[in-house]
Amino acid sequence: MDNGADSETGDLDTVIALSVEAWKFTRLFQRAVGKLEMSEQSRFISQARFFQKRVDAVLEQNNVRLESLEGQLFEPGLAATPLNADEFPDSSDRLVVAQMIEPVVIGPNGVIRTGTFLLGVV
Repeated sequence: MDNGADSETGDLDTVIALSVEAWKFTRLFQRAVGKLEMSEQSRFISQARFFQKRVDAVLEQNNVRLESLEGQLFEPGLAATPLNADEFPDSSDRLVVAQMIEPVVIGPNGVIRTGTFLLGVV
C-alpha cells in the first residue's frame, strides 16, 4: 500500500528529473539562439529565461534548487563528477569546471543529486 510520504517523494523526484531536463534544454536552446542574428536573439533569450524562472519557482516551492559549478576551481569533493578526468593525468594542472552537463540538485538538507561536468585547464 502506498502512503502519502512515498507519493510526495515520488512527485518530488519527478519534479527534479523534469527540472534537470529543462535546465539542459534551456542551455542548449540558448547556445542555438546564439547562432542567430543579434537582432533576433533578444526575444528568444528572454523566453528561455522566463521558462527557466518558472522551473526555478516550482523547485523553490519544494525547497530545492539547481546549482551550476561552472567557473569554479576543481577540487576533490565537489558535489559533481567530472566526465573527462582521465584527460588530465598531471595533478599539477590547475583545473576548472569548464562546462556543466547536469546541475547539482540541492535541497534543505544538502545535496539531493550530484551533477556532472567537463574539466578544463585554467
